[in-house]
Order: sequence, then structure tokens, then C-alpha cells
Amino acid sequence: MGQGVSCASSSFEHDFFSAVQAGKLDVVDCFLREDPALLHRTTIYDRLSALHIAAANGCLEVLSMLLVRSVSPDVVNRDKQTPLMLAAMHGEKECVQKLLDSGANVLMFDSVNGRTCLHYAAYYGHSDCLQAILSAAKSAQVTDSWGFLRFVNLRDGTGATPLHLASRQKCPKCVHILLECGALVCASTGRYGFPGSTPLHFAARGGNLGCVRELLSRGADRLQRDASGEMNQGRLPYEVALKQNHGACAALLNPSAVEPLVWPSALKFISELDLDTKALLEATLMESNRERELKVLKATTQSLTSDKAFDDDISEDDDMDLCAICFDRVCTIEVKDCRHQMCSQCTVALCCYSKPNPTNLYSASPTCPFCRSNISKLATIKEKDGESRDNTSKTSKHRKPRKTQNCSEGTSGFNVLSTAMGSFGRVINRSDNVDKL
Repeated sequence: MGQGVSCASSSFEHDFFSAVQAGKLDVVDCFLREDPALLHRTTIYDRLSALHIAAANGCLEVLSMLLVRSVSPDVVNRDKQTPLMLAAMHGEKECVQKLLDSGANVLMFDSVNGRTCLHYAAYYGHSDCLQAILSAAKSAQVTDSWGFLRFVNLRDGTGATPLHLASRQKCPKCVHILLECGALVCASTGRYGFPGSTPLHFAARGGNLGCVRELLSRGADRLQRDASGEMNQGRLPYEVALKQNHGACAALLNPSAVEPLVWPSALKFISELDLDTKALLEATLMESNRERELKVLKATTQSLTSDKAFDDDISEDDDMDLCAICFDRVCTIEVKDCRHQMCSQCTVALCCYSKPNPTNLYSASPTCPFCRSNISKLATIKEKDGESRDNTSKTSKHRKPRKTQNCSEGTSGFNVLSTAMGSFGRVINRSDNVDKL
């Protein structure tokens, strides 16, 4: 793997480039001492410099030595590709980081498709390289000259953003990272007012369920059409999946199928979640959507439902921690202002009640189902928070958990929440119990 050595102008240069490709540091050093001009020589056809070859083949020591000798990290080959692009293409994370630390420019474009190093990392599915480039792009240089969000959503010569490429190449992890960094989930490849394909169209063509799930959970529109089809009417992602014989993807993309829960990115307190709470809620949302997915696909039995995720065998000792909304799961999330607690499933259902509106930066915060105050911050309940658990146990020891029949039937936590909301009027009247919750 890596960039091979094409024709060189002499056998001496060929031996030098071969040593660079093999990562032979001592041999490369001997060549450069004999002829320092080799630093600026390139192969004949591809115009690959020693820096390109070292970066593409993951030869970190040779790469570091070349950079120390004042070689520009932004030298380009025949296709205007930089060493950073080739390192990202081949997934050489350490070389990518070394080039970034040496000041490599992430805003360079090749002459083939007008792509940056971010496009390369997304297209070839190297999530670690993608993350490194995005972290470097948050520097003052990129932020001041372009803006971080503009960089994340840069289009190549075909109109595709990095999110389009990651979706087409079946890279759900890269899709997730890009969406976390502000990639537009409904971006179109069309220009000048003409319709184009969205990342969901690309994922439907590739047939990767992971990419489809990620996009739908971030609000991708199943009803947006591309520019193809009969009479230029455009095709839905559902129709694209059907044409490619991706039955499972088509079932999820069917406009008549139940809508999945969408991550509530428009809620201000969601952007302020700590890492543990965010990871817990994201995992819960994906699990809820899996339950809906199982119902849509009609290809499962009770043994394949989420019984493993939500344990039915809750002991009497754990009964004091049960969520007062669904009475099925242990409380794992706390509303910081009022200190009321609920399970992550009910929290996700509460926050994902409505689909985010892309025209609004932030949406109105949901209210706590117990005290009706606006939710401004959520946190994961820590084990050391024993005092609050003890107080809750005084009023909840009589509760016995119901079997998770709703989960096995594919019913989401949102339905459980909406059903339980009808009893809150009676609960609120008993203020002594509410205070203890």
C-alpha cells in the first residue's frame, strides 16, 4: 500500500526514491549528503517529490527528516496533490498529524476534482485522519480566512461535500464525525438553482444501513428529490435504494414508514452536554430508532429485540431508581435545575418531540414533565450521588417494574412518554410526592 515510485530521470534518483518508499532513513540520509538537490527532485511522470512518497507510504521518520531540512509541506505533484492529501488518502494518521504540525495548508485543492485533504479522508473512509484534519481546521488561520463550517461543507468539482463522499463510500463513522462538526445533512450537489443529490441519495445508492441511520437521525429529508428520473422529475432516496436492490435501506427510506427520532441539535442545552451525557443520549436515540427499524423491516422476533439493552430482571434493590415516566428503566439522566430524574429513553423522546427546523439556530427548550420548568441543562447521574437516590427510594419502593413489552413490540420511548403524560396532572396535585421525586 502507498504511492509507488514511477520513472526517475536516472538510476541514482530511482534508488533514492526507492529508499524513501522503503523508509530506509540511513540510506536516504546518505543520498542527501551526497546530493542535497535530491530534496527538490521529482519523479518524471507523476511529479512526486520525496515528501509525497514518504507521506503516502507512512514513513514517518523519513518524512520528519525531510521536513527538518526545510522542505515545504505544501509541495504539489502533477495533479496538484499535496503530501497531506496522499497521507489522508492512504490513512497514514501519524504522517497526517506530522504534516499538520509542520504547517501544512488544509485549504489546498487538487486539479482533478477540486478536492481538499478533508475530501480525501472522507472518501477513503479514514476517520482518524478526518478527525485530525478537522481539529487542525479549527485553528485561527482557517477560521479567520474561510470559517470552520464553510470548510466542512466545501464542495468539490462535482458539487459533492465531504459528507456526500463519506455517505457514498459506506463510512458511517466518518458520516457521524462530519455531522458532529456541522456538515449540512441536506446539502445538494446541484448548483445555480438546479436540484442535485443529497447525502441520503448517496447513502441509498451505496446501500449502507449505518450511513442511512446516521443521516436520518440528524434530520435528513426522505422526500427531497434529485435531478434524475423520468422527465427530470427527480427520484427520492427510497427510489434510488429500490433501483440498486437495497431492500433494507429502501424500507427505512420509504416515505410511508414511521419517522425516526432526530437528534435535537437545535436545542441549546444539547450543544452544552458533557461528553458522557451526550454519548449516553446518542446511544439511546440510536437504540430507539433500531426498535422502530425492526418494526419496519418485520424481520425479527422477540429474542432479537432490545431486551439486552433494557434488562427485565430489575431487583427490588434497583426498584428505587426506576424512571417515574415509563416505570421500566433505571434513571440515568438528571435535569440540573430542578434535579428531577428520568431514564435516557424518556429523555430522548422528550427532546426529540419535533424535527429541528434548519431555519432556526435554536428551538424552544422542552419542559420538565414533573415540574413544567424549562430544561436548560442535563447531566448523567453519577454513582456517588447516593443522597438523591436515597431520598427517591422512600416513595418508590412500592413500585414493581413492568416487563419491557413495549420495547419488544418495537414501540418507542416517545409513545411511553406521551401515555404517561396523562397521569402527570394527578401526580402534580400531590406536591409532597413531587418534591421527593
